[in-house]
Amino acid sequence: MATEASTSAAGAGGGSWVEGMSADNIKGLVLALSSSIFIGASFIVKKKGLKKAGASGVRAGVGGYSYLYEPLWWAGMITMIVGEVANFAAYAFAPAILVTPLGALSIIVSAVLADIMLKEKLHIFGILGCVLCVVGSTTIVLHAPQERAIESVAEVWILATEPAFLSYAAIVLAATFVLIYYFIPQYGQTHIMVYIGVCSLVGSLSVMSVKALGIALKLTFSGMNQLIYPQTWLFTIVVVACIVTQMNYLNKALDTFNTAVVSPIYYTMFTSLTILASVIMFKDWDRQNPTQIVTEMCGFVTILSGTFLLHKTKDMVDGLPPTLPVRIPKHTDEDDYGAEGIPLRSAAEGIPLRSPRAAESFRSTSL
Repeated sequence: MATEASTSAAGAGGGSWVEGMSADNIKGLVLALSSSIFIGASFIVKKKGLKKAGASGVRAGVGGYSYLYEPLWWAGMITMIVGEVANFAAYAFAPAILVTPLGALSIIVSAVLADIMLKEKLHIFGILGCVLCVVGSTTIVLHAPQERAIESVAEVWILATEPAFLSYAAIVLAATFVLIYYFIPQYGQTHIMVYIGVCSLVGSLSVMSVKALGIALKLTFSGMNQLIYPQTWLFTIVVVACIVTQMNYLNKALDTFNTAVVSPIYYTMFTSLTILASVIMFKDWDRQNPTQIVTEMCGFVTILSGTFLLHKTKDMVDGLPPTLPVRIPKHTDEDDYGAEGIPLRSAAEGIPLRSPRAAESFRSTSL
């Protein structure tokens, strides 16, 4: 009986490819890999556009929007849109637990291009961190659950309005508003987690809406029109609102901090929250045994380890430890650290050298 159910599930997913992975999952896998390549490249192209726009106008990191007139930024935006479209299609075929972790590839693409095009060097341990991210993602992919069989967008709406997911959505929205209206004005320029926190929280909701919209379009193209349901259009509105918010604060993060650091931290937070949202809404783990779940968690811990290594070695250049003292001449204090509270940066990479508290402590000690 269990064998018959397994065979039926494989058939519903589009046919068996290898044991434990359906043809639909393979389609989602290929689309997700393509998406990561485009998105990883878009980080670099957009960063170059932001730097070029910031040289002749108000920087995005301090509230400027001059990058909207920069063709290079739009080229990066188009590249990202292509990647997001591929990602959008991937969610229609495969579960979020399979698709989202493949964003690790975008870290590798972004880090390599940042090294070549932006001269934002990664230490050898940063490279090791990238490898750990890929290993962890591969582990998750190999043990991902099959896609849930859904017959209409109304079924997705029922899942989205269950108490557990409504509670999650309420917590996410409350945390987002607190970050935007309290933490960003005070800490946005000095703490990378503030901007990325907004992007990741909102992103977890956008992925659930993207998946719902993708399922609706997939069913529509197969002959079951889902555009007649108001839920389809409601999910569309949520997708647009979430993506606009994500892009706004991601631009600020990219303009303020090193790309090689923004990419992995954003990936880790976004993936964590998206997997959590998918588990709550689509109940992905209900279709897996404990061994698969534990293996997926081990893969995710591996990803976290790689990201932590990237973060801890972000200031290591040419073999120098990140804590190496850097003497700051007193007569340049006011020029290098202005009233806006913008951290000191290296001329080549734009990497924050020390926080306001650390700079103040150093001045007091030197006196």
